[in-house]
Amino acid sequence: MSDTSPAEAFEAQRDRLRAVAYRVLGSHADAEDVVQEAWLRLSRQDAATIHNLTGWLTTVVGRISLDVLRSRQAHPQAFYDELVVTADDGPVPEDDVALTDSIGLALLVVLESLRPNERLAFVLHDLFAVPFEEIGRILGKSTAATKMLASRARGKVQATGGSTVAGREQRKVVEAFLAAARHGDFEGLLRVLDPEVKLTVDTGDGVVVVLGATKVAAGARLSASGVHGQAVLVNGLPGIVAWRADGTPLSVVAFTVIDGRIVGIAVVTDPAKLASIDLPEPGR
Repeated sequence: MSDTSPAEAFEAQRDRLRAVAYRVLGSHADAEDVVQEAWLRLSRQDAATIHNLTGWLTTVVGRISLDVLRSRQAHPQAFYDELVVTADDGPVPEDDVALTDSIGLALLVVLESLRPNERLAFVLHDLFAVPFEEIGRILGKSTAATKMLASRARGKVQATGGSTVAGREQRKVVEAFLAAARHGDFEGLLRVLDPEVKLTVDTGDGVVVVLGATKVAAGARLSASGVHGQAVLVNGLPGIVAWRADGTPLSVVAFTVIDGRIVGIAVVTDPAKLASIDLPEPGR
């Protein structure tokens, strides 16, 4: 390291490290925790042994973030801090602030469909230009294997339209899912669900996760009765708001579509979170 103190050197890196952790984890709170843990590890390290502080800190933040992602598989939680819900009225002006916000959040939702190793490899390489050799050391994999992980992740992200708002084809898939749910068409549901689809429900009291097309399809059939929905964009992805008869929201649902199939369904039923979201008026 240079003559700069460890604390000063770390502060110069803090914003970049926070950005890395947030893109990997999709949570501001988790990102702050990761950065703080990185500082604690640096404070316990002999600074003279660190020849490349940027690389060292990136590796530490990457490894801690990877541990958090893997922990989520065993202890699921709500995976983003905020929701931007806009009316699904087709094209909107490029300077629309809600659209700008939702485009950034859309990528976070799409990243949830990736496995932890894929997500870390994609974020570090494609968004922060970290060399594959360094990412491989974080993952404990060869450079070639790391390139394959990033390539696979990139293909999934591109298949959703990347960080753009939901496209017409994605909406058609969601419409087919909703139609099949309304009619109790189990086979129709299976046709549009990826075999490894993940349904995440944020109830406010906890997060429920259902894995697999068969289980998700069975639940969709049971939950379809009496639900009146409105097409919206949720963090830039196709979704619906379900309304009660008195005009209060029952749930917000976002769909992640890859290669013509739904790979992720995120449902928010937490009353407190629903009350904090700026929702389009019912029927708009």
